[in-house]
Amino acid sequence: MALSGPRLDPKNQKADALIVMLHGYGADGNDLIGLAKPLSQVLPAAAFVSPNAPQPCPGAGFQWFPIAELDPEKLHAGVLSAAPGLNSFIDGELKRLSLTRDRLALIGFSQGTMMALHIGLGGTKPAAIVGFSGMLTGEPAARDPTPVLLNHGGSDPLIPAEALYLTAATLGAYGVRVEWHISPGLGHGIDDAGLAHAAAFLALAFAGRLKTSGEASCPLR
Repeated sequence: MALSGPRLDPKNQKADALIVMLHGYGADGNDLIGLAKPLSQVLPAAAFVSPNAPQPCPGAGFQWFPIAELDPEKLHAGVLSAAPGLNSFIDGELKRLSLTRDRLALIGFSQGTMMALHIGLGGTKPAAIVGFSGMLTGEPAARDPTPVLLNHGGSDPLIPAEALYLTAATLGAYGVRVEWHISPGLGHGIDDAGLAHAAAFLALAFAGRLKTSGEASCPLR
């Protein structure tokens, strides 16, 4: 099934970057495309796309893969099954905009963060990855210099904030530059502070200022 979803291209100029936003379980591309407007204030020449996941979700929305429980092996199997279709979609979007992978960034939320971390650290080689309220499934295929920003709600009832620390530690062991931010009191969502950190992080990444690997993970204030 070919993926599709809402897009927002820059006005009156050619796109110099592509930001692919991957929604969470039971949502759709419209759930994240609204982030494009505030992010474009910092990244005015970026194009944004937020594809719908390939599988209808029971009840409403879409899923990248079914989730019955947060079992690491089952989650990783689901990520592996959904990755080829998503990679193909990203290749098509880059071709549409005549951009190379170093001008790509991935933003994920929840299940979308699982997808972003897997494909971004598995050969896609984007400029940066931003994950909200998610976690790593499995381990990176190899040491990878791609910079990663993790944001999480301190009161997340669905994926506890401890998942951020485990993900950051694993990525750091593989040479990934990881920065992270915990929003106290925030549940399973995205707040203004996390979005502001994401915008600043992506701006630095596209400027080539976050290419250092092997650094310890560090918190953002």
